[in-house]
Amino acid sequence: MGFFIADAWAEGAPVAGEPSLLMNLLPLLAFVAIFYFLLWRPQSKRNKEQKELLGNLNKGDEVLLAGGMLGKITKVVDDYIVVEVANNIEIRFQKSAVSASLPKGTIKNI
Repeated sequence: MGFFIADAWAEGAPVAGEPSLLMNLLPLLAFVAIFYFLLWRPQSKRNKEQKELLGNLNKGDEVLLAGGMLGKITKVVDDYIVVEVANNIEIRFQKSAVSASLPKGTIKNI
């Protein structure tokens, strides 16, 4: 009769069921959403703005270049621009070196 008591103690508490598939995927989905809204979306927005800036470059525009150099565009050729950085001094740059387009007259006011 003593062996029946041992069986009663061995039963223990009932086993809990497995968490649902949704509960397993929820942290992964939250991570993907955070990644999208904090990293991917802002970067694609910046890329779109930069592409638009480079597409709208015209002769006579005043620009700020990646190295901090200011100049006036004198010629636009395919992926390159020719920038006048001082009187009669022109340098050729890739369009991707342009950081910002400045309002007209900015260089004269500096």
